[in-house]
Amino acid sequence: MLKDFAYLSKSDRVIFICLMLVALAVLALILLFGGSSETASPVANDSSAVKDSAMLRRAGLAEAGVAHGERFRFDPNTADSTQLRRLGLSQWQIRNIYKYRAAGGVYSKPSDFARLWGLTKKQYRELAPYIRIADDYLPAADFYGNEPHRRSLQRSDGDGLPATPAFAHQEKLRPGQQIDLNRADTTELKKVPGIGSYFARQIVQYRQRLGGYSATGQLMEIRNFPEDAMAYLTASSAEVHKININKASLAELRDHPYINFYQARDIVEYRRLRGAIHSLQQLGALKTFPPAAIKRLEPYITY
Repeated sequence: MLKDFAYLSKSDRVIFICLMLVALAVLALILLFGGSSETASPVANDSSAVKDSAMLRRAGLAEAGVAHGERFRFDPNTADSTQLRRLGLSQWQIRNIYKYRAAGGVYSKPSDFARLWGLTKKQYRELAPYIRIADDYLPAADFYGNEPHRRSLQRSDGDGLPATPAFAHQEKLRPGQQIDLNRADTTELKKVPGIGSYFARQIVQYRQRLGGYSATGQLMEIRNFPEDAMAYLTASSAEVHKININKASLAELRDHPYINFYQARDIVEYRRLRGAIHSLQQLGALKTFPPAAIKRLEPYITY
């Protein structure tokens, strides 16, 4: 064969050599890539399998909504989405809670929460000790069911008509009387003309989020709040809970109704780059802190 190769012309020899090189290159590629998956290290395959199964387990847990969250007291009738998420509930479970409440559903006892679709036995056992149902959501029979029936007085004209039942009405404040927004509970708030159970709950819930009312005007931030009721209310600024702006974390800052995510991020970044904050006016140069935002936040900040 070598002798025959010697008798080939120069151009034929070049073509033959090129074909041989191409064949060798194709063979090398087949050996390199075709056998790599079969000859891969068992250890690498095992490691990959472990990672894949761990990812699947995490995905399954997240999908099932069994992530372990924080543990704190909460009322399922009033807890917002942020609190429910912190408890470890999934987004679709939180949506079901909101739909249930929007349809008029009420959790009157802790065991009612166990009916939440998708809630596991383990989750409920962990959350049950922290469920607190406010008095407004407890069955009325627990408070009034055993009271003796009240009878009204007979008519003064003595016409012999049967007595009509007397109903107790909620005592309301008289003009000039006031109650403190930061100390009153829902029962006291319902004494204010124009305020019933709904607005009493809204006042208390917003007070918890704010850390206390610094002025009665903040009530107008509650949707459709009756303005006439403000004449019966006052706010003691001494009861306001303040946030240490130099120590609070991003999450703690973000939880306040007057601080959005971008403002909380800018505060943390400002501290990192420039050190401690001694006045909110230092943040005035930032686009996220216009004068109005600084003014309403001042009562809630300490340094």
